[in-house]
Amino acid sequence: MPVAVLALVASNAMNSTSAGGAGVASYRIAGDGIPEALSPAPGDVQRGRALVVARDAANCVLCHALPEAALRFAGDIGPSLAGVGRRLSQAQLRLRVVDYQRVNPASAMPSYHRVDGLTNVAARYANAPILTASEVEDVVAYLSSLR
Repeated sequence: MPVAVLALVASNAMNSTSAGGAGVASYRIAGDGIPEALSPAPGDVQRGRALVVARDAANCVLCHALPEAALRFAGDIGPSLAGVGRRLSQAQLRLRVVDYQRVNPASAMPSYHRVDGLTNVAARYANAPILTASEVEDVVAYLSSLR
């Protein structure tokens, strides 16, 4: 990660806490990650994969390529997710799924588990997160498996 991004994360997120919002789990940001799981149940790799490749809800493949030959028509706007579980910790992955704009405010990647302070949000997500806390953990489990 570039030093400038790390400095931004450290200055904006060091030990901050989210109070949540409608349907949003509370979480603590430490450094460039969310160290504690958002839900008590552990994430499930297969459910996470299903969310990542689905063309609704998460729709990660709209912008990211995955290391699966069978997945055609994946995007290349965001970085490839091949090896992401080797490059980033679960805490780092969790923050990026929950609210990537804390890492990169200029990013087009949506905040999947945040409702406060958002603008230009589709009506169905205006007061509800895109992913539930347990779905976030499923996605984190899948991304962590991509080594």
